[in-house]
Amino acid sequence: MTTDLEIARAARLHPIGDVAERAGIPAGALHLHGRHIAKIDAEFLDGIAERPRGKLVLVTAISPTPAGEGKTTTTIGLGDAMNRVGAKTMICLREPSLGPCFGQKGGATGGGYAQVVPMEAINLHFTGDFHAITSAHNLLAALIDNHVYWGNALGIDLRRVSWRRVLDMNDRALRDIVSSLGGPANGFPREDGFDITVASEVMAVFCLAHDLADLEARLGRMIVAQTRERARVTPLDLNATGAMGVLLKDAFRPNLVQTLGGSPALVHGGPFANIAHGCNSVLATEAGLRLADYVVTEAGFGADLGAEKFLDIKCRQAGLMPSAAVVVATVRALKMHGGVAKDALGREDLDALERGFANLARHVANLRGFGLPVVVAVNHFVSDTPAEHEALARLCRERLDVEAVQCRHWAEGGAGAEDLARRVVELCEQPSHFQVLYPDEMALADKIDTVATRIYGASGVAIDMKARAKLDEFEAAGFGHLPVCMAKTQYSFSTDPTLMGAPSGHVVPVRDVRLAAGAGFVVAVCGDIMTMPGLPRVPAAEHIRLDNEGRIEGLS
Repeated sequence: MTTDLEIARAARLHPIGDVAERAGIPAGALHLHGRHIAKIDAEFLDGIAERPRGKLVLVTAISPTPAGEGKTTTTIGLGDAMNRVGAKTMICLREPSLGPCFGQKGGATGGGYAQVVPMEAINLHFTGDFHAITSAHNLLAALIDNHVYWGNALGIDLRRVSWRRVLDMNDRALRDIVSSLGGPANGFPREDGFDITVASEVMAVFCLAHDLADLEARLGRMIVAQTRERARVTPLDLNATGAMGVLLKDAFRPNLVQTLGGSPALVHGGPFANIAHGCNSVLATEAGLRLADYVVTEAGFGADLGAEKFLDIKCRQAGLMPSAAVVVATVRALKMHGGVAKDALGREDLDALERGFANLARHVANLRGFGLPVVVAVNHFVSDTPAEHEALARLCRERLDVEAVQCRHWAEGGAGAEDLARRVVELCEQPSHFQVLYPDEMALADKIDTVATRIYGASGVAIDMKARAKLDEFEAAGFGHLPVCMAKTQYSFSTDPTLMGAPSGHVVPVRDVRLAAGAGFVVAVCGDIMTMPGLPRVPAAEHIRLDNEGRIEGLS
């Protein structure tokens, strides 16, 4: 079978200037990174800010399984298909993180004939945005320790420095460390640690800021430590925001690439949805909405995580009004939710499909609870049988009153998703009654409980006493109006990753809460979720190499 990398490498790409011209972006607004990648100038984006917005389509999915769902692939295939049927469309995606690329999940450029390209560049260093975010974050960490070393005029309590360092790589050994060992010249020893770059609040700020001024203001509001008197210390107090903004200035320009079908795609920012808000940048989404009649975007992992955060955090902050939602499912993944082992998924099993259907049903119901029209995209696999597809379509129609559209974009590109494209355009013409899940004025603990009970099907939450005291502190300090960002396993509606399907009545344990004042949300850390992933037993890095001609092999 031809690999994704081989398909991408064989494609004949258009010069990025031609892609930009078709999207309505003049050559003078491009900052070129070779022939097939460009950044878009901020001045041009300012000039189109008053144009009317197009329609916003959210692509999300059922709870992920090792069987595969194909959310990014579907997002790309749908965007190509909408352009094929005459609906002027741009695609907005997140940038891949190096951690999953060299770990277990692989890259994030789609698959088969529904990919954004150049695949190798996007999955690896791309335009250096993640490196800039890593550098800005770690500059701030260095400035905190340096301030303490040179007299600590702010009175920072070293026991209450909350700003950890980051690295864009999975490395469990760095989760908890002791820094500044080696004597007085190296500073004051203290417990520290690393998170993965996508979990950085700088990444969240980067993706939620409207412009450079908003970016710098948000950076200045982040809380990095406390004094001995428990006063909060910010980057503004440390005179750090100017230098951080300088490091982020070029990265903040959205990246323009293309799909294998020639559609323009903006790939910018990349927080994970299990530990952050999981959406591409507001700046890129807004640019797409001003340039096209439709924007197709995705939110990370299942709809309980990425979609909920897209709607309750990103749309709330940016004033976005999505017109429709697409839920991606596969027969294979639904059978796995129904209890079938991965190595048995190739056999027809209608009973397991029906059992696993409960997962899809809850995601669809949740999205309808936000007032959105919904369609199910069934990503076709060669092992699927006609009876399974007929059963899934019938279940969607009879139990959910939604259409299930079979899609073959992985094998056929945009041509394989034209039925889905036409249905999405129809849904976008229907009234959207979008509303967020909870009001700003609701108490923070009640917001957490609302997400757990209404989205996860839980009976309630168990908030650690120290975490509840911190919520009270946040509200007393004026942060009670913020939305909540749930950090939770992506594999289950519960906090137990092995509990598949649609569990109900479970209790969601909240062991910690963290204030992301710059990003504008409160993180609720649920269960055993980690902000620095580890590598699997056999990481993908063991199979990635250069061949005798200097070409990359093994990247997926």
